[in-house]
Order: sequence, then structure tokens, then C-alpha cells
Amino acid sequence: MRDDSLVRLMEGSLVSETRLQFLVRTGKATPHFLQGVYPFVGDGIVNLASLNHDLAFTVPDGRSAEVLYVRAGNSSEELVYLALVADGKPIRYVPLGPSTNQHVPLAIVESHAAGTVLEVMIGAPKGVTGVIVIDVGLVVVRPGA
Repeated sequence: MRDDSLVRLMEGSLVSETRLQFLVRTGKATPHFLQGVYPFVGDGIVNLASLNHDLAFTVPDGRSAEVLYVRAGNSSEELVYLALVADGKPIRYVPLGPSTNQHVPLAIVESHAAGTVLEVMIGAPKGVTGVIVIDVGLVVVRPGA
């Protein structure tokens, strides 16, 4: 059995659910998504640029947030990458090859405190244009959960 599983006896049968399933079911966590379809123009492969203000999220007061996965697609003919940034510091990188997509379930999930600004940014070769399709799944967790 995985460490994040909670096991309980329910109506005479053994039921197993993950920590996340338990938190959402009991209202101790709510899902939140950063998603959309955004055009971009590269500013240099080592220069991170904001994709769109809709891809920034400030963890609410009295809560924490955990990023669970990043799913993205790249329409350009060049390698680009997305960076998940917390308070201006990159914490995860997701490379996207030419005309491809990627799903990255995060094996290590960190808790981000209230007030932390999480944002998705892009690095792309200077002048490269394209469209990014992005879906970042996270949960906002109540204290004590």
C-alpha cells in the first residue's frame, strides 16, 4: 500500500483512498487550475518570460497549495520550456520539444505557504513564435489537513 493512502472501514468493506481524495472529499482541499491556450514570442532560451497574467496564482491567506501536475503542448518548431516559479524563483522545469506535448505528474509535491505567488513562465529561442496549451493542476489545502 502506498504511503499516501488512507484506509478506512466503510459499511463492512475495506475502502482505500489517496490522501488527496480524502482531503477533497472532506472539503479540506479544493482543486485549482492554471490553464488556457496562449501565444508566445521567444525572448531567448535562458530568459524566462510571462505567458499571461492568468497563469499566476497567489496562495490565499490561511491556506497552502500543492502543485500536482503540469500538462502542456507546444505548437512551435523549436524546443521551449515552461518553468513553474514560486515568488520569482524557478522550482520546476518542463521541456517541450517541437510540436509536442508533455504530461508531468510531480513525484515530489511541495507545500507552498499562504502569500506565495505561483506562476508559469516560458523560455524560448529569441523570435520563435508559437502557442502553448497549458493545464497545471494544484490543490489549495486548509490548515490542519
